[in-house]
Amino acid sequence: MEKASSISKFYQKSREERLALLTERAFLSEETAKLLFNAKGLSEEVANHLIENQISQFTLPMGVALNFIVDGEECLIPMVTEEPSVIAACSNAARFTRATGGFKTSFPERLQTGQMIFYNLEDFSEGKRLIEQRIDEIKQLAQLAHPSIVARGGGLVDLKAHIIYNEKDQAEYLTVYLFVDVKEAMGANIVNTILEGVTPVIQEWLRAEKLMSILSNYNDRALVSSSCSIPFNQLATKELSGDVVAEKIVKASHYAKLDPYRAVTHNKGMMNGIDAVVMATGNDTRAIEAGIHAYAAKDGRYQGLTNWYIDSKSNCLIGELTLPLLLGSLGGAINALPLAKASQELLQTHDAEILGRIICSVGLAQNFAAIRALVTEGIQKGHMSLHASALAIHAGAVGDEIEAIASQLRLLERMNLKTASDLLTVYRQQNS
Repeated sequence: MEKASSISKFYQKSREERLALLTERAFLSEETAKLLFNAKGLSEEVANHLIENQISQFTLPMGVALNFIVDGEECLIPMVTEEPSVIAACSNAARFTRATGGFKTSFPERLQTGQMIFYNLEDFSEGKRLIEQRIDEIKQLAQLAHPSIVARGGGLVDLKAHIIYNEKDQAEYLTVYLFVDVKEAMGANIVNTILEGVTPVIQEWLRAEKLMSILSNYNDRALVSSSCSIPFNQLATKELSGDVVAEKIVKASHYAKLDPYRAVTHNKGMMNGIDAVVMATGNDTRAIEAGIHAYAAKDGRYQGLTNWYIDSKSNCLIGELTLPLLLGSLGGAINALPLAKASQELLQTHDAEILGRIICSVGLAQNFAAIRALVTEGIQKGHMSLHASALAIHAGAVGDEIEAIASQLRLLERMNLKTASDLLTVYRQQNS
């Protein structure tokens, strides 16, 4: 069967049928499909060694977003999330981009950043000049500190020294930034090992005090961009023409640049999708979150990160997103978590750079879904429809009761826990 990420009525099928379809379409091997079907959590041995004081395992649902084409390749996107509307919204958003070829990405460089921070220098300007004059020596030190990454084609690529001034505009710290090609890893251990090998020598050169040496999660030397194009005719609703919807989306994007109260929620909606894929692939959600939100404030105030504008020549809405994304495809939790490996198989890639391209595209799709809903029917209509099942479960529904109560809730103008509980009581009385 042809590999395609667009699967009709996927949400209506049973879990077994969904996995069978993914196997038929060559996104999964039969062995991995069985792993996913029978997954009940980590082995006690793995769980106990991943963290300290382990007492149990906390499970979240794992699903797939459909309809993605990224750089010409059909993609299925594994996502781990507890929020009902995320995967449906992401899949639907990606569908709008298929007619124009999906998402196009660029990733000029992928370098992890480390910092060496010194203080009590006699002359900060002279210290900065000394570092810049001895770049080749520092690269040799870095190579000796971690020869295996050099053997894999990586290692220290670039560095810079920067004087950090305090609140009184006085030079207080000299920071040396190292930019390292960490290949397929996220690179924390690689960078920290290089820093440990290089810092003592530089400290001696500077005749300074060392404050600390540590990697940074603000990876502005690992910027990935994604763009998409959506024709006006796909944006039309019963009440609004496509060009009007496009204009509203552009205004919503612009407003998120101006008001931090909106910008935070604008970016949070985008992160719903990004975090879900980062989690599914065994990467560090906290590091990615911190770096992206720092990037949102890079111009001195917190802003929305997506850009939407109108191309009047093609009658299309154009979306763009650039993010600092440094993810890994091996090492750490990725190697320890079987479902992280299953996610790589679903994505059909073990390449960390491709993973970054895909996740940036997911963020753009998730943002489009949220803004489109907000400027048309409102966010609650679709969200509450999907929330009905969660509400039924909260009311105590089990088995076939869940969908029965959820279906009744969806017919109501408003739904809440009391209504769900009342409906469940009546349903049980009628079926006892």
